[in-house]
Amino acid sequence: QSEKPTSTSREDRSKCWETRDAYFTCLDAAEVVVAGTEGSKCAAQRKSYEQNCAKSWIDYFNQRRVLAEKQKPLLAQAATQAAEATRRS
Repeated sequence: QSEKPTSTSREDRSKCWETRDAYFTCLDAAEVVVAGTEGSKCAAQRKSYEQNCAKSWIDYFNQRRVLAEKQKPLLAQAATQAAEATRRS
């Protein structure tokens, strides 16, 4: 994992996001929530992600991924409750 300088260009950010998205898509296909626990699956995507993003960004994105997965059931429940409330009124 290489630490990039704190000042990043728009191109660097775009490349980071692109490789992050490819890695997370692979994790989704492998049904893995916590990045880094996939073993040899997604190795190429992970390597590219780690080469193109600063470590602090990687840590942030990985934490957001886990949080988003934990929030999915809550958001689905809220949507169901909102639909029921709308139907009743």
